[in-house]
Amino acid sequence: MQNKIFQNFLGQKGLKMTRERFAVLEEVSSVPVHFDPEQLYARIRESGLKASRASVYRTLSLLVESGLVEKVSRSGRGNIYEHTYGRRHHDHMICDICGEIIEFYSEDLENLQLDICTSNNFKGMSHTLEIRGHCENCRR
Repeated sequence: MQNKIFQNFLGQKGLKMTRERFAVLEEVSSVPVHFDPEQLYARIRESGLKASRASVYRTLSLLVESGLVEKVSRSGRGNIYEHTYGRRHHDHMICDICGEIIEFYSEDLENLQLDICTSNNFKGMSHTLEIRGHCENCRR
């Protein structure tokens, strides 16, 4: 299904589903954790698929634009991404020391955001919440 979504998205932009774009999409779909573009590039190369570093970065931008991938955070190492297709919305706590990313969901926070939007006559379409700090291990 996500192949079809991405293919339709590319078609609307006048682009084609190339072998490299397909390889990037396939690898992104198989990554169960957060990743950076260099990790993704290395995984593609290790799997024997062919995609240039530039194609990985460009395709990743297209996947974000299509809604299949989300940019989670910007760290000292660059952008961190996650595959979001078919996953429930969640937010993140990010350790500034070790880079650990902890996912969480809070119904109370979601309701508060909805209330704030409603009281300001605003239609929220999406949001990203990042709490930055120090994880338990790094505080020791």
